[in-house]
Amino acid sequence: MVYNIFLPETSFFTLHLPIFAENLETGMSLRNVKSLLIAAFSLVIVFFCIPAIAQHEVADSAATEVHAGTEHHEAKEGDFEPGKVIMEHIMDNHDFHIADVNGHPISLPLPIIVYSPQKGISVFMSSKFEHGHASYQGYKLEEGVIKAVNEDGSIDETTKVYDFSLTRNVTQMFLSLIVLVVLLLGVAKKYQQQGAKVAPSGFQNAVEPVIIFIRDEVGKSNLGHKYEKYMPYLLTVFFFILIGNIFGLIPGSANVTGNIAFTTVLGVISFVVIILSTNKHFWAHVFNFPGVPVPVKIILLFVELLGIFTKPFALIIRLFANMVAGHMIITCLVMMIFIFAKLSIGAGIGFAPVSMAFTVFIYVIEVLVAFIQAFIFTNLTAVFIAQAFEGEHEHAEAHH
Repeated sequence: MVYNIFLPETSFFTLHLPIFAENLETGMSLRNVKSLLIAAFSLVIVFFCIPAIAQHEVADSAATEVHAGTEHHEAKEGDFEPGKVIMEHIMDNHDFHIADVNGHPISLPLPIIVYSPQKGISVFMSSKFEHGHASYQGYKLEEGVIKAVNEDGSIDETTKVYDFSLTRNVTQMFLSLIVLVVLLLGVAKKYQQQGAKVAPSGFQNAVEPVIIFIRDEVGKSNLGHKYEKYMPYLLTVFFFILIGNIFGLIPGSANVTGNIAFTTVLGVISFVVIILSTNKHFWAHVFNFPGVPVPVKIILLFVELLGIFTKPFALIIRLFANMVAGHMIITCLVMMIFIFAKLSIGAGIGFAPVSMAFTVFIYVIEVLVAFIQAFIFTNLTAVFIAQAFEGEHEHAEAHH
């Protein structure tokens, strides 16, 4: 994503408030402020996303912490490690793990695309790593991280590796996008063929009430007469998050919406839409509060500027935290069976019905949460957009 940023010749902090108020009346100054805010937020997000893009490295450290308490004795092959299993479930990986049969994992391998300045680019399937037990073309998979190795199999710390692989999160995101395009284009084509006067049928009948609900309860109720301008974006965000949430509930799939990098990108896009929707009345209320003492204006200026950046962060963290929490609860409930079984087989068998009952209950709740979180993200985006140009309505009413 590329932004055209126009920096004013005069430093921002040397401008006096009256001069800034005059410049705020011009369209060029308004575009400058919007561009500066978008650029600043994008830089913050870049540094914020460094650990998020390499999220599988967190799984590496988490797995290390799980083993830290048992370093005094050698772990037996095949020992059940609940912490490691839970972290592997919610983190990204280079294959779709399905099940383990007699200690041998069954998974769907994904393409590995790595680049190293010393070795060039390499493309192969993740099955070549044999789930971390083998190296291939000078690379090895360790706790979800691809590292360069020497001929003797030791880690080569001097070789920099850039991983562009199609991980399960990336793959499932593309699948969600394909499903979104195919389904909604099919509905649109049916409308073109039959017209709006013919009663909907099939999948069209299921989608139309949802579209009308988002239009009436999110678009019209928040954006007023400008709702049609933003409906394509709001509907796209809603269905994209919804499809990603539902796909994440399929056993063996990836929890894409529970990935902080994914929600961050959605938050950045919404931030750009919000900033581009602002007008001079919005910025006038940010930088100059009528009837307020000057010392209070200075305090409110920082509060208002901080509020502009906290809105996308609220979208990012809310979706990420809710989707991760649900998956962790389900996984922990299932793991309880094996934890009790480690104590005794009878305890494991006796707790299994209780665990499965709670798991099914939470699973049903998660289906509801999938719809709720898609709606909340879309509705909050519409609310923030409406706040960006609400000063225009107040000015029009005062003039009337």
